Amino acid sequence: MDLVKKVKKAVIKCSTEYSEDQIKAYKNAIKNENNENAVWVLKLLLKNAKIAKKKRRPLCDDTGIPHVYIEIGKKSEISSTFFQKIRRGIAEGLRELPGRPMALKGNDIERIEQSKGIYEDPGKVVPPSFFIDNNKEENGTKIHIMMLGGGPEIRARTKKVFHEHDYRKVFKEVIRWIIVEAKSLGCTPCVPAIGIGRTHYEATSLMLKAIAHGKLDQQSELEEYITNSVNSSGIGPLGLGGSTTALGTLIKIGPQRASGVRIVSTRLCCCVEPRKYTITI
Repeated sequence: MDLVKKVKKAVIKCSTEYSEDQIKAYKNAIKNENNENAVWVLKLLLKNAKIAKKKRRPLCDDTGIPHVYIEIGKKSEISSTFFQKIRRGIAEGLRELPGRPMALKGNDIERIEQSKGIYEDPGKVVPPSFFIDNNKEENGTKIHIMMLGGGPEIRARTKKVFHEHDYRKVFKEVIRWIIVEAKSLGCTPCVPAIGIGRTHYEATSLMLKAIAHGKLDQQSELEEYITNSVNSSGIGPLGLGGSTTALGTLIKIGPQRASGVRIVSTRLCCCVEPRKYTITI
């Protein structure tokens, strides 16, 4: 098994192709949408996806920051070069894609100020530290590659919410955030990804799990409730109106603590997201 090649392929595939559940969600939205402008945008986005897949070109100019979530199987043995190979595969995938050159040069201060310029090599866009968990259900190890774009990151929130012993209070606040941010996101329809945990780290981790595991054609009652609530805003695709502001919702709820607050991480995946691909070894 050549792990470097598998990771390289995953980066390119998730950056250039919609998943099957995304395509289904778009087709269902077109069938149920009554706004002509919305239908036009939805069909255009599907056409863009077909061209990207055929020509192996990025779905969006913002090719995103690679994030890696690894679930280690019960009988898996990880070699000393395992993580190095994943990083190499990501770099090679970004170069071939090609990814947008976004890595900044310089020391800590210079990178914040963006005063030393940008590396021309897309492979310099390194992933953050890997998120690792157990794969409790299977023996194999799963490597989830996710490409996270800048627009959704700007519109993301991780905050405390007072639950008042009513889950509806929590989601009322979450839906309010989503609608406010969807108006500014621009590239709707979105897919809200939500994690609810005990700490900011846990909530964000659960949000990433929601992206990795979630399916737009397998929605829970709670996910459907949030999607329908967001769609009632009438923002629509690209903000042009209609009933398709969200294609679906992805939620992961973790352990909670005895407290008056819940920590909620919410990220609005844009119209080309979630860009993800899973490798099983």
